[in-house]
Amino acid sequence: MLIKKPADIPPSDITSKDLYLNRRKFLAGAAIAGTAAATGIGLRELAFPSSLVEANAKIDGIQKSSFNTTEKITPLKDVSNYNNYYEFSTDKYGPAGLAKDFKTRPWTVKIDGLVKKKQELDVETIIKMAAPEERIYRHRCVEGWSIVVPWVGFSLSELIKKADPLGQAKFVEFTTIYDPRQMPGQKLPVLDWPYVEGLRMDEAMHPLCLLCFGMYGEVLPNQDGAPLRIVVPWKYGFKSAKAIVKISFAEKQPVNTWNKAAPNEYGFYSNVNPTVDHPRWSQAKERRLGEFFKRPTLMFNGYDQVASLYNGMDLRKNF
Repeated sequence: MLIKKPADIPPSDITSKDLYLNRRKFLAGAAIAGTAAATGIGLRELAFPSSLVEANAKIDGIQKSSFNTTEKITPLKDVSNYNNYYEFSTDKYGPAGLAKDFKTRPWTVKIDGLVKKKQELDVETIIKMAAPEERIYRHRCVEGWSIVVPWVGFSLSELIKKADPLGQAKFVEFTTIYDPRQMPGQKLPVLDWPYVEGLRMDEAMHPLCLLCFGMYGEVLPNQDGAPLRIVVPWKYGFKSAKAIVKISFAEKQPVNTWNKAAPNEYGFYSNVNPTVDHPRWSQAKERRLGEFFKRPTLMFNGYDQVASLYNGMDLRKNF
């Protein structure tokens, strides 16, 4: 029987269908975790089957970051099994399974546009550019849920400085891989593939902006953006492009994918701003993944360090 949603209930307060249908999956996972603790089976094995352990190996020499939040970290099993990754599936529980055989090696990233040093770099070369840092960042998804994740990477500015942008380069554009054979979601016209994102140069150079290749002390899982992604913690999650294959520097503002798909819903800046509602729901509150009660959404997701980047801007117009 199909039950219609009452018109007076905001979408952000309605449990999503996939979350409802998979609640038993969550309860089963909790029970298995308890069994793991009793039998000595690691939680790492629960989150990633044995076939993926080698691909998601531990990262050595990780340094702690001064940018870390002290909030409670979202469990690995939640972050690795509930993903927004339309290249694989629009179902949030789909990517974890569909991405398990995704090939992340060999992998190169092309750097072009308004830079002095145009080049194509192997991902391993990029990863070795700077010492890896663990950064515990909180994130806010536009749909109303949030997470706290210990990412591993280094400031994107390290790569940008090595590319040596020209003076007229005002924006950085990120293009993700287009490979429908490996990414079944790209066989559907859900979005205009490949996925493209962009940042203003000063945003990309801010030390909070992370070039990320790991999380929870290990190499990124495929479903979380392996082998290389961006993490921009003061913006909504979709600004953090995954599986990057090209970084371009431009004078004009890039047309990013979600802004192209729905310009009235997803602006270029996409800063976390609780005073600007999404056309179909409020952004004033959020629900942390794995928790029941909502909490107030913080301006810039609580990262006040970036507020000066937007001095004098109308953040309702430039949403």
